[in-house]
Amino acid sequence: MDYIQEILFEPSVIQAVIVLSLICATGLYLGRIRILGISLGVTFVFFVGILAGHLGLKINKDMLDFAQNFGLIIFVYTLGLQVGPGFFSSLKKGGVKLNLLSLSLVALGLIFILVLNWTTRMPLSDLMGLLSGSVTNTPMLGAAQQALLQMHPDGGENVTRMALACAVAYPLGVIGVILAIIVLKRMFAKDSERSIKNAEDKTYVGEYHVSNPAVFGKTIKEIMLPLDMHFVISRIWHDGKVSIPASDTRIQKNDHLLIISGKSEVDSIMTIFGEQENIDWNRPDIDWNAIDSLLVSRHVLVTNSKMDGVKLGSLRLRNAYGINITRVNRAGINLVASPALRLQSGDRLTIVGEAKAIDNCSKILGNEAKELNNPNLIAIFIGLTLGLLLGSVPFMIPGMGMPIKLGLAGGPIIIGILMGAFGSRFHLTTYTTQSANLMLRQFGITTYLAGLGLASGEHFFETVFCKEGLVWIALGLALAVIPVLITGIIAGKFFKVDYARNAGMLCGSMANPMALNYANSTVKGDEPSVAYATVYPLAIFVRVITAQLILLIFS
Repeated sequence: MDYIQEILFEPSVIQAVIVLSLICATGLYLGRIRILGISLGVTFVFFVGILAGHLGLKINKDMLDFAQNFGLIIFVYTLGLQVGPGFFSSLKKGGVKLNLLSLSLVALGLIFILVLNWTTRMPLSDLMGLLSGSVTNTPMLGAAQQALLQMHPDGGENVTRMALACAVAYPLGVIGVILAIIVLKRMFAKDSERSIKNAEDKTYVGEYHVSNPAVFGKTIKEIMLPLDMHFVISRIWHDGKVSIPASDTRIQKNDHLLIISGKSEVDSIMTIFGEQENIDWNRPDIDWNAIDSLLVSRHVLVTNSKMDGVKLGSLRLRNAYGINITRVNRAGINLVASPALRLQSGDRLTIVGEAKAIDNCSKILGNEAKELNNPNLIAIFIGLTLGLLLGSVPFMIPGMGMPIKLGLAGGPIIIGILMGAFGSRFHLTTYTTQSANLMLRQFGITTYLAGLGLASGEHFFETVFCKEGLVWIALGLALAVIPVLITGIIAGKFFKVDYARNAGMLCGSMANPMALNYANSTVKGDEPSVAYATVYPLAIFVRVITAQLILLIFS
C-alpha cells in the first residue's frame, strides 16, 4: 500500500506519467457518456484533471508544463498538416469572408468586457482573464499577464486572479461554444446537409454536346490556351466511338465531351462548347468501367518520393501512355487534375485509359500502398522546430513597449499549414495517413487538457462556490455564448456561410479545439477543420495583440 502511495504522490517521472495517463484514460471513458444525445468526448479530460487537482494530486511543475505545452504544440501542428493541402484554395474561395467574420467575433468579445468594466467597475484584469478562459486561449492569457506585470511589476496578486478567472471561465468556454454550435446546427440544418455533400467532392462531372461553331475543328490546346480555367476532358464520343483526348485532338461538331471541372465553371464550359446533356454523371453508383468496352477507370496512389512537388503537366503522361488523369484526391478532397497541380505523396489519382497503359503509368507513380504506412518523422520534427522558432520571434508594434509573439500555438499551426501545402516543393514528404494524423492530434489535445485541468484544479472549487465566483461563472458563460451566437447567426443568415464552415470558423475564432472535435463529429469531411485553420492564425495573433493593447490603453 505504501508502495502505491509513493508512486502516486511522490513527484517523479513515473508518477507524472501515471497521473496524467490515469486522468486521460478516465476522462476519455467518461467522455463517451451521452446526455440528451450530446457527449463531451475528449473535453471531459479537462474536468477530470480539475477534480484530480482539487483532490491534491500534484506532479513536478516542469513536467506538467512540458506535457501541457507539448500536447498543445503537437495538436496544432498536426491540425495544420491536415488542412494545409486545401488551405490556400479555401482562402481564395471564401477565406477573406471567414476571417472578417472571425475578427468581428473577436471585436464583440472585447467590446463586451469594456462595457462591463465601465458599467460594473469590475477590474479589467479580471475581465480579461474571464475572456481568455471563455475563448479557451491560453496564449492570450499569457500575453495579458505580461502586459499587466509590465505596467505593475508588483501586481502579482492581480496576475494570479487573472489566471484563476481564466480557469473558472475555461470549462464554460468549452461548453458554451458547443451549446452555441448545437443551436446553429438546428437553425441551419439544410446548410449542414449541403456542406456534407460539398465536403465529399470539389469536382463536377458533366457531359456537353459540342454545338458552338467557334470551336469546330480546333485542337484542345488551341481552345484552352487563352482560357484562365481548369478542367479536364476525360472522354470524347465522336460518331459513337469513345477515345481519350490528347492536346492535339480536334473537336468536331456534335462531339460529346465528358468534362471534369469545378461546379462554378459549368456555365463557362457551356458557353465554350455548347449545351449540357441531362445526364447525372455525379452519382456515386456509376460503374465507370461499364461505360465503354475499351477504357477502364482506376485509382493509382502516388508513393514514389521522386514525384513530390512535380507538376502534373510536366510528366506528359497523356502523350506517353495514352491515358487521362481526371481527378486528384488529396486529404479526402477531389481536385481537378490541372497541368499546374503539384503532386504529393499520398495523392490518389483517377486515371482513365486502357488497362495495360494504366499499369505502365502506375509504375512511374509508385502505387505501393504499403509505402504510405511508413511514418515520415523527419518532416514532422523539422516542422515542430520551425513552428516554435516562428512562435518565439518578437514582433514590435509602434507605441508598445514590449514585443508581440505568436507563441506555442500560433507558430506551429502556421508552419504546419505551410508544410502541408508546400512541403513537397522542397522534397519533404509530409504525408501521414488520416488515422496517424488523427492519433497524433488526439494524443496532443488529450495530454494538453489533462495538464491544464491538473494545473487549474487546486483552487478551482473554492473560487467557484462563492459570490464572486458565481458572477464569474455567469459572465464567462455569457462571453462564450453571446458573441458566438450573434456572429454565427449573421454568418449563416446574411453571408450564407454553410453550417460546417460556420462552425469551424467559430471554433477557430474562439481557439477552441474541443468544440472543433464536436463540430467534426456532426458533419462528414474536413470542412470544419479547414475553416478552423483558415481563421485560427489571424484570430490568435489578433487576440494576443489586443489583450495587451486593451490593458495598456484602458487600465
